[in-house]
Amino acid sequence: MAPKSKEKPKTSSSSHPPPAIEDLFTTLDRHIQRSEYEQAVKVADQVLSIAPADEDAIRCKVVALVKDDKIDDALSVIQSFHKLPIDLGFQKAYCLYRQNKLDEALQCLRGRERDSETLLLEAQILYRLGKTDACVDVYRKLQNSDIETAEVNFVASLVSAGKASQVEKALDSWKIKSTSSFELAFNTACSLIENNNYADAEQLLLIAKRIGHVTLTDDGFADEDIETELAPIAVQLAYVQQVLGQTQESTSSYLDIIKRNLADESSLSVAVNNLIALKGSKDVSDGLRKLDRLKEKDSQNFQLSQTLNAKLSQKHKEAIYANRILLLLHANKMDQARELCAALPGLFPESVNPALLQAAVLVRENKAAKAEELLGQFAEKFPGKSKPVLLARAQIAASASHPQVAAESLSRITDIQHLPATVATIVALKERAGDNDGAAAVLDSAINWWSNSMTEKNKLGILMPQAASFKLRHGQEEEASRLYEEIVKKHKSTDALVGLVTTLARVNIEKAETYEKQLKPLPGLKSVDVDNLEKTSGAKPVEGAAAAASAMQEEVKKEKAKRKRKRKPKYPKGFDPANPGPPPDPERWLPRRERSSYRPKRKDKRAAQIRGSQGAVTKQEKQEAAPSTSKSNQATTKSAADSKPSSSKASKKKSRR
Repeated sequence: MAPKSKEKPKTSSSSHPPPAIEDLFTTLDRHIQRSEYEQAVKVADQVLSIAPADEDAIRCKVVALVKDDKIDDALSVIQSFHKLPIDLGFQKAYCLYRQNKLDEALQCLRGRERDSETLLLEAQILYRLGKTDACVDVYRKLQNSDIETAEVNFVASLVSAGKASQVEKALDSWKIKSTSSFELAFNTACSLIENNNYADAEQLLLIAKRIGHVTLTDDGFADEDIETELAPIAVQLAYVQQVLGQTQESTSSYLDIIKRNLADESSLSVAVNNLIALKGSKDVSDGLRKLDRLKEKDSQNFQLSQTLNAKLSQKHKEAIYANRILLLLHANKMDQARELCAALPGLFPESVNPALLQAAVLVRENKAAKAEELLGQFAEKFPGKSKPVLLARAQIAASASHPQVAAESLSRITDIQHLPATVATIVALKERAGDNDGAAAVLDSAINWWSNSMTEKNKLGILMPQAASFKLRHGQEEEASRLYEEIVKKHKSTDALVGLVTTLARVNIEKAETYEKQLKPLPGLKSVDVDNLEKTSGAKPVEGAAAAASAMQEEVKKEKAKRKRKRKPKYPKGFDPANPGPPPDPERWLPRRERSSYRPKRKDKRAAQIRGSQGAVTKQEKQEAAPSTSKSNQATTKSAADSKPSSSKASKKKSRR
């Protein structure tokens, strides 16, 4: 058992009187005004110790914890007072929003009074969820509110919703200028970028940077805090430079942002991603190292940090994951790429890119058939998003020598299947697959579709001649003549008339002669007797024609020789052609022994002279001729024969013995 606590000596109430609640609230208000949130929480606890159900003290404690970025503690406080008749639903929704529990936060706001604060939080949650159209609708309701950042967020939601062209009208309706704040200027510049107006966007970004620097300096921000606040503008300026082709400037800007390691992690991640996209397949290992800075530290696999996961939009996160997979493919790290691809459908369930990246990994592994099957299943599951998937499937199938699959994929894209380029591709693929009837059916379907369409830019003038040529090439003369005849009647084309006469000459000669009369006679053919020309056995050589032809060729050669321009010779640097000096040796490129001036060295005849009587042998020759019998000589001879070049370390070891 725990020992009993000793009783505290009783003190008179006059020595330490409890502080009055009014004084505590005064102290609490002073701490909140000074942004001393930790002390504010302590004072709120003192109030709650006296009045446990005081609503103002509970609200002040929750708000102070939120301001101090202690979101978990704030949620636990809200949960502990849930039995009291105090409405803390808005504070709970905001805490869930800060924890990136967006669906729960949105559910918490339902049924509440839709005042300006609730609408603003709802719009922010919808923006984070990627429901930009609903977000725009909510911000329209805040047009007449007193919220300062409403117009800034409204422009941002329009850009994210793909309605950048409406930004100018929206600013006019709100009766504000784009340069009223640096945040609004930045968002307006983003709308200009979406409209491909990069020059004006660059100028507006520079204005936003200047306004932001002046505003933040006047507000007493430190230099580091100013750089952090203006980091998104710097990254966007670098992106504009990248799009405009100023690669050196944009690369240096990205590297400068990355080296400074700013506290704005979202801007840092965008700079890293854009730099990797700018470099492409160059320096893959460096790109992977830079992306590792964005992942969760405790995670072994690649996973964005919680801060980035909460701040970045779905579009930005998807781009980072996609670039990571592409770098892994370039680095030939197939296991990591396959593992990351498997996680993408869960992270981005409504996106097309996970399926495309999985197909890219399968193609890299020489599994084209599986890639085609995967893309086909995705196209059937999401028909509204099937266009890029079917185009990728057609490309993969065509590269893998599966022309029928490629043609079938293109035929499933309804909005482009009747365009001349698509029709020509499908026909070529079906011809390669040996399906000539199917190719003819594609041409007939396209002609029928354009015949019934009411568009101004009709493509029958392009498709019908090609269809006629195709059918003529494959022995369908009657169908080809019918098409040519229709073209002649509708478009009065001379080329089609020639094709019609040529085609009818094989089927119906009388009809061909009728249309032949519509052809304009060629000049210079009146003097030619066609009947006599047909009776001749062929062209005969004219006497003297060969000699005339050879003479003509010689004249042409002489004219070409005359026209040939003589170019001035190029001399080495510092060479004066007026004073060339002595001529170089003509034998300078020959080996020395092959030159005429080469003289070999004479052998010393005196070395071979022998002193003494005739037949005498020198002492040295005698020693060389005598066989060696000693073991030491044999060992020495053997070691000399078996020795190899050794390193300097071996020679040092021998010298120590």
